[in-house]
Amino acid sequence: MINTEKRGRIEIVSLTESKLNALTAETFREEVTLLFSENNSRVIINLTGVDYIDSTGFGALLSLLRVAKNNYGMLKLCSPEEPVKKIFSTLHLDSIFEIYSNLDECLKSFS
Repeated sequence: MINTEKRGRIEIVSLTESKLNALTAETFREEVTLLFSENNSRVIINLTGVDYIDSTGFGALLSLLRVAKNNYGMLKLCSPEEPVKKIFSTLHLDSIFEIYSNLDECLKSFS
């Protein structure tokens, strides 16, 4: 479901599926939640290749944001595909999440 890569103190999560929906969201949420087991965790979710997120997927992302904040961690998103970017904007979720256009920009934001 996910691949992870560590760069310093930052975990970068990439999805192996092109859709974050009712079939994949719960497993995704559970796997990423484990990354916040330590306080002050820093996690980037790289949305490259994810072309569809439904309400269950957005619910999982919002749940992860809450987990991050409850554990004094940080969750940021990067590289959303255009259809996904439009949905974030339409739902005004771009004002809730920190979303960066590419991974490098997102990594620099932690400095």
